[in-house]
Amino acid sequence: MTRKSKAEASAAAAPWLLLIHQLPPKPAYTRVKIWRRLQGLGAVSVKNSVYVLPAGEQALEDFQWLLREIEQGGGDGLVCEAHLVDGLGDQEVRALFDAARDADYEVLAAELRALAAASEGSTKAEMRPDATSQLRRLRRRFAEIVAVDFFGATGRLTVEALISSLEARFADDERPAAGEGARAPRRAEDLLGRTWVTRRGVHVDRIACAWLIRRFVDAKAKFKFVSGRDYGPEDGELRFDMVKAEFTHEGDMCSFEVMIDRLGLSDPALRAIAEIIHDIDLKDAKFGREEAAGIAHVIDGIVMAQKDDVARIERGSAVFDDMYAYFRKKRGR
Repeated sequence: MTRKSKAEASAAAAPWLLLIHQLPPKPAYTRVKIWRRLQGLGAVSVKNSVYVLPAGEQALEDFQWLLREIEQGGGDGLVCEAHLVDGLGDQEVRALFDAARDADYEVLAAELRALAAASEGSTKAEMRPDATSQLRRLRRRFAEIVAVDFFGATGRLTVEALISSLEARFADDERPAAGEGARAPRRAEDLLGRTWVTRRGVHVDRIACAWLIRRFVDAKAKFKFVSGRDYGPEDGELRFDMVKAEFTHEGDMCSFEVMIDRLGLSDPALRAIAEIIHDIDLKDAKFGREEAAGIAHVIDGIVMAQKDDVARIERGSAVFDDMYAYFRKKRGR
């Protein structure tokens, strides 16, 4: 390869996102909380307090939310995009990701094998309910690992085979229903004619919220896209899925979940969609929705194909219209 082609290849290489941060030594639980959040995102450490993710809009959003938590905990930091020039190379960083995921898969495979051994020769009646509960937990854990398996670690195939074998044995396993929210709705007249403000580069949670607003709140709603950090609303504006917004993440709920609770929308079809959005956006597989992976790929495709936020909302809204029709029919509504 010529010097010129090497330079061109380097320039074309996908960049990485780095989170560089500092935290005060106390309280210790803040450091543990941030470390666990980084593990949940699938980030790997390349230096002390320097964590990396493959660059992408969702990864940027994840790091931005985490940076907010770091600052709220008394720390500081920055998020930057980087090309690796010297020291660690791209392949070596990918190997770090694969090693981390293979370690996760290895632990999960051991638990699955233990469950298989314990249930060997037992009838379904003898295995339930404890064994099926364990399988649900392990399936959820598998979904969490897959969500951050960015480069396809080899251990995934082994775990998939073990889960398939156990699922065949527990074929009548049922997923528990999610609880209903109890928040009081806002008055509908307060929401009409507003401009809804959110961060630029909309992804799954914001696309879903925009669809919900147009479909159930105000069909003529207008949207405004801003840089996001500490944006002060103008007259007639409402913010969603951003810092200090009227509708944004609360506890372990994504913005879409918060919005349907605040609006008093108890439609089971919307709840099903909310569970899918939660699992995609928060990556915690809380609801174990098997549809989440497929919908995530569809949304990723829309994001890659459409750079304009309005276009993303329009294309994504068509997807959510179809999902809503499907779940209404499925639930007999």
